[in-house]
Amino acid sequence: MQDQKLPFEVIRARRAGARLAAVQALYQMEQTGESAKAVIREFMEDRLGFGPDEEPVEEADPDLFKTVVRAVVDHQDEVDAAILKRLSKGWKLSRLDATTRAILRAATAELIQQQHLSKAVLLDEYVTLAHDFFEKSEANFVNAILDNVSNDLRGT
Repeated sequence: MQDQKLPFEVIRARRAGARLAAVQALYQMEQTGESAKAVIREFMEDRLGFGPDEEPVEEADPDLFKTVVRAVVDHQDEVDAAILKRLSKGWKLSRLDATTRAILRAATAELIQQQHLSKAVLLDEYVTLAHDFFEKSEANFVNAILDNVSNDLRGT
């Protein structure tokens, strides 16, 4: 089914589902040491389209899912450097919660690779995900880091 034939809200929900799945895949890769290829295959076969509580969500966009996961892997050094630049002096990425790291990496990779997408839309998507996983203070932290990273990468 082509995105152009779907209502905007369905397209938006599919993209949000893909971003959630990408964050989950990045988390899994970090925790298990599995390759991007293996995790992408697993998600494509079994898990794409399920939320944090294993409840079905709107069908996730498989192309966007794969694009985000691969972008993090392909641009890992640039992604991590952009995030590190905006952490407090002396902080390391390892000090962050693994889910926070996955959200920041996915968002930063999209900011780098998906130049055609509005940074405001990307930030809204990933900050919404942060609110799904965390209390307000942690979600606000993600928002602040991503706002600064997006300004560094794309200007104000």
